[in-house]
Amino acid sequence: MSSNRKIKTSFSFQNQPRLVRGGKDYFFELEKMIDEAKESIQLQVYIYEDDQTGKTIAAALLRAAKRGVRIQVLLDGYASRSLNNGFKEELRSAGIMLRFFEPILKSRNYYFGRRMHHKIVVCDGVKALVGGINISDRYNDMPDEPAWLDWAVWVEGDIPFELHKVCNYFYAKNEKDRILVDRKKIKSNLPPTQHCPMRIRRNDWVMNLNQISATYMEMFREAREEIIIMSSYFLPSAFFKHNIIQALKRGVKVKLILAGMSDVGIAKHAERYLYKWAVQHGIEIYEYKHNILHGKMAVCDQRVTTVGSFNINDISALASIELNLDIEESEFSMHVHKTFLEIIENDCVKIHPMQVMRDYNFLEQTMQWLSHETIRVVFKLFTFYFSKEKKS
Repeated sequence: MSSNRKIKTSFSFQNQPRLVRGGKDYFFELEKMIDEAKESIQLQVYIYEDDQTGKTIAAALLRAAKRGVRIQVLLDGYASRSLNNGFKEELRSAGIMLRFFEPILKSRNYYFGRRMHHKIVVCDGVKALVGGINISDRYNDMPDEPAWLDWAVWVEGDIPFELHKVCNYFYAKNEKDRILVDRKKIKSNLPPTQHCPMRIRRNDWVMNLNQISATYMEMFREAREEIIIMSSYFLPSAFFKHNIIQALKRGVKVKLILAGMSDVGIAKHAERYLYKWAVQHGIEIYEYKHNILHGKMAVCDQRVTTVGSFNINDISALASIELNLDIEESEFSMHVHKTFLEIIENDCVKIHPMQVMRDYNFLEQTMQWLSHETIRVVFKLFTFYFSKEKKS
């Protein structure tokens, strides 16, 4: 395994990003990337299911393997445990390198709960998709059910090469498993004048990485006007809440786009327990009403955007292996900001302060408090480790 220090955390500049909404748009881009790959495909995802969407992407991977493309697939050993043996064998028989990341309670270091939460696809080291979208019908637009609301960034340029190294770092146990990209052979089509500062940000407590959390703290410290956060499972730590309050005291507006319905009911009750705290400090809350909200993205002052797999809670901050991209480019961030405002206007219900104080009766408040405390205990369990890896 290569040294962690070789993975850049500074900005690279020759990049062209594009925001991609989950559902049919995302899976169209994903299948197109796979079909156009010339030398290599690296896919790392938390949940892969062998449903209709999973079979479609697997078929694209098999076509690529038949063309001679080298393919790495790394899945989380807990979240993707339901894949059947026949499905896995079909991929491996075609020459696809398939591996599962340290299943729960099976790590050599006895980590309890450490999971690989990445959602990354890199093709040829020059194009990539990074976001919060798993490979499952839930994240796709199906005939009888729209996709969960989620996002990714498609990017061409320098950042995909750095993501290619991240994928090798997590996948390759030895040299023969590594995919080496010849940048002289496969080049980006971007003109030399293309300029968009981007950086990879990672959270992995075991490896002493806390970069995505640091990005949010930078936003709270440096914001001048407004921060809009879209978050599923919004359960911030005390330190996170303190930094939000400091930004609010400077006159920064903070808006939250949260789930109106959740696939984890107890998490939604726990989240609503925080509404009183939020509205008392002047935070605006909007609940998405059409389907499950699964997006993980924030924009600050229409200047900087962060998007990826990171949820604002202790599981992401202290247990899971997470990856986001920071994009410091006004045109992209203005587009994200405009998209957020359209979602707030057309697809959300605003939670009014008086509503929070009036509508939640004693029984509801008690349920919310119990949910919040239960979630806190569960998160503590999932962030406990018997031993901690040394940073190499």
